[in-house]
Amino acid sequence: MTQAEKKPRGIDAGSLGEHELIRELETIHRSRHDTLLHGSPAALSAHTTRMAQLEEEYLRRHPERSVSPGRTRAGARDRPEAGPGTG
Repeated sequence: MTQAEKKPRGIDAGSLGEHELIRELETIHRSRHDTLLHGSPAALSAHTTRMAQLEEEYLRRHPERSVSPGRTRAGARDRPEAGPGTG
């Protein structure tokens, strides 16, 4: 990896206002799949690093965020199994 590839990209996540942080998270999550499928190794690495920075900042600011029961291990076990043709 070159020095240019190691250089931080974007505004420091901790310096973003709440609205900007949410907007950056939405944008990076939308672009993730395309970067995974078609980005160079350097692009994927930079994307992963930036996504982690933004997510860590969000979690730092919102440690008591609401967690959907279906997004927990116990909640996932309670879901009915999908049968053929159900999705």
